[in-house]
Amino acid sequence: MPDVRLASPQGRWILLTTVLGSSMALLDSTVVNVALPRIGRDLDAGLAALQWTVNAYMVTLAGLILLGGALGDRFGRRRIFVLGVLWFAAASLLCGLAPNAGVLIAARALQGIGGALLTPGSLALIQASFHPDDRGRAVGLWSGFGGVGAAVGPFLGGWLVDGAGWRWVFLLNVPLALLCAPIALRHVPESSDERAHTRFDVLGAVLGAAALALLTYALIEARTASWAVALSAVAGVAAAVAFVVVERRGKDPMMPLDVFASRQFTAVNLVTLCVYAAFGGFFFLAALQLQVVVGWSALAAGTALLPTTVLMLLLSARSGELAERLGPRLQLTAGPLFCAAGMVLMLRVGPGASYLADVLPALLVLGIGMVTLVAPLTASVLAAVDTARAGLASGVNNAAARAAGLVAVAALPLLTGMGEEAYRSAPAFDDAFGPAMLICAGVLVAGSVLAFTTVRRRPSPDCARPECRTHGSVLTPPLEGDPTS
Repeated sequence: MPDVRLASPQGRWILLTTVLGSSMALLDSTVVNVALPRIGRDLDAGLAALQWTVNAYMVTLAGLILLGGALGDRFGRRRIFVLGVLWFAAASLLCGLAPNAGVLIAARALQGIGGALLTPGSLALIQASFHPDDRGRAVGLWSGFGGVGAAVGPFLGGWLVDGAGWRWVFLLNVPLALLCAPIALRHVPESSDERAHTRFDVLGAVLGAAALALLTYALIEARTASWAVALSAVAGVAAAVAFVVVERRGKDPMMPLDVFASRQFTAVNLVTLCVYAAFGGFFFLAALQLQVVVGWSALAAGTALLPTTVLMLLLSARSGELAERLGPRLQLTAGPLFCAAGMVLMLRVGPGASYLADVLPALLVLGIGMVTLVAPLTASVLAAVDTARAGLASGVNNAAARAAGLVAVAALPLLTGMGEEAYRSAPAFDDAFGPAMLICAGVLVAGSVLAFTTVRRRPSPDCARPECRTHGSVLTPPLEGDPTS
C-alpha cells in the first residue's frame, strides 16, 4: 500500500513533480492557439498549416493516450512519466527551432507522443505514491495547480509571442523538463501494476491514430478536391473500421468495446463529442479572430480568453457538488445551452469590438456554461461503468474529447469557406467566423438535447466519484484514475 504522506518533504516533491509535468501539456494546449497568426507570418504558412500545427499534436495525443497509461502500469509509472517529460521537451525544442511549417508540424506530432506518456502518468504517480488518507487532497491540489497553469497559459503565450517570439512558446518546456525529470528520479518512488499484462495493443493505437490523421487530412485539404483527398478519406474510414475490428477481437484491447454496452456511457460520450467539438473549434478560431479581425496583440488576445478558465477554476468544485445533489441531467442540459448562447454573443466581436461591451459578456456566458457541464459530465462517465473500470472510462472520454476538438479544427474552415489566406485578411476571416460560431452553437444545442433525452437523473449510489474536483482545462475533461490502485 502506498504510504507517502502529503505533509512530508517527499510528498511535496512528488506533488511538485506531477504539477510540473502536467503543466507542460496543459500550457502547450492553451498557448499555441494564441501564437498561430505570428507562426503563419514568420513561416509563410497558409491556414492549412496552422490547422495542422494544432491537430498534429492532437492526433498522436488522442490516439496514444490510452496506450501511454497502460505502458506506465506495466513498465513503471515513474519511468514512463520521465520518458514522456524528456520526449516532450525534445520535441518542444524541435518545434522552437523549426525552419519551416513542415518541420513544425512533424515536431508537433512527436510532441503529442510525449504528451500521451506524461499526461496519464502524472495522476497515476499521485495515486500510486500517496497514503489513501492523503490521496484525495493530493489529487485536489494537483488538479488545482494544473488549472492555474492552464489559466496562465494564454497570458504567458501572448507575452512571449509579443516579446521574445513565438518560438519561446515551445522552448519554455525545455527548462521545465530539466527541472521536472531529476526531481522525479530522486523523489518519486517507482510503481507498477502487478495485474498488467505483457501484451500491448500497439496495432489498435496505430490504427486509431492513423484513422484520425487520415480523416483530418481529408477535411483540411478537401478544398483542393484532389485524388489524394479522396484516397485519404477512404483510407481513414478503412483504418477506423479496422480499429473497431481489432479492439473487438483482440485479447488485450486498448479500448474494450464492451464498455459501450452501457447505454449511459455511450450517451455521455456522444454528449462529450458535441461539447468538445464546439470548444475546440471556438478556441482555435477565437484567438485568430481577436488578432486578425479585432486587431489586438497576442498578449491582449490571450488575456481576453482568461475568464473561461478562471471561472472553471473557481466554480468547478461547487458545480460538482450541485450535480451530486440534483443529479447530472439538469446541468448537462443547461450547460451546453449557456455555451451556445456565449458563442452566439461572439457574433458581436468584429472590427473595433470593445472588450467590456462585446468580448467579456460572451466569454462570461460561455464560462458559466462550461462550469455548469464539465463536472457533471465527468461524474456521469464514471457512474456509467463499474468502479474497477473508472480509469478506462475516463481515458476513453478524454480521448473522445480530444478527437472531437481536432475534427472541429479541421472541419470548420471547410464548412465556412475559409481559404488558405483567410487569416491574412480581416474581412475574409470575419465573414467566416460568424457562420462558424453558429455551427458551434448548433452542435452544443444538439448535445443539450441528447443529454436531456439520454442521461439518467441520478447515478447509482455505489458508482465511482470524481477525484478531480477543481479543473481548469477548457479543451478536455479531467482525467480520472483507477480508484482501486
